[in-house]
Amino acid sequence: MLSSSVVIYTIGFIAQFLFSSRTFYQWLSSEKQKKVIAPRFFWQISLLASFLLFVYGYLRNDFSIMLGQSLTYFIYIRNIQLQNQWHKFPLVSKIFLLLFPLAIVIYYYNNNTFDINNLLVDNGFSNQLLWLGIVSQLIFTFRFIYQWLYSERLKLSKLPSGFWILSLLGSLLILVYGILRSDPVLIVGHSFGIIIY
Repeated sequence: MLSSSVVIYTIGFIAQFLFSSRTFYQWLSSEKQKKVIAPRFFWQISLLASFLLFVYGYLRNDFSIMLGQSLTYFIYIRNIQLQNQWHKFPLVSKIFLLLFPLAIVIYYYNNNTFDINNLLVDNGFSNQLLWLGIVSQLIFTFRFIYQWLYSERLKLSKLPSGFWILSLLGSLLILVYGILRSDPVLIVGHSFGIIIY
């Protein structure tokens, strides 16, 4: 029988693999076009990876990971909409994707397993480390808020240069956080991402 930590790390590594593969795919697509592009596949894989990394953050009792994924999840959906691809998703998938985050919160709250104190106070590591994680995730997440606002202004899904600068800064900080937290998922995922950014 697999131990719970093996299952947790497997979910995290799958999520990071998906994030890395979407970034690698975007990079190759951009190199081929000789300009920065945001292919449809980039956003679809982002959405799946975000879902998995949110679950990983919850299982690791890591509020900063959950916060980062909560903020970007709907931005990924909006970019799929801006690329005029959302209508191609089956109705059941669209409903599930839109309602799942709310359903998780309601489920955990009603079953008394969701306790904000466990995430912010009794997390097994120092408050300074928690705040480094939160600030790192906010900077890393802000890249997608910036990208979303930029794309909304153009009514077209784009990845501007500011997105890459924020990606690099946020990824470096998350790498430091991952090293201090001894989190192999964050270390591996962000080591690879830094090279592409």
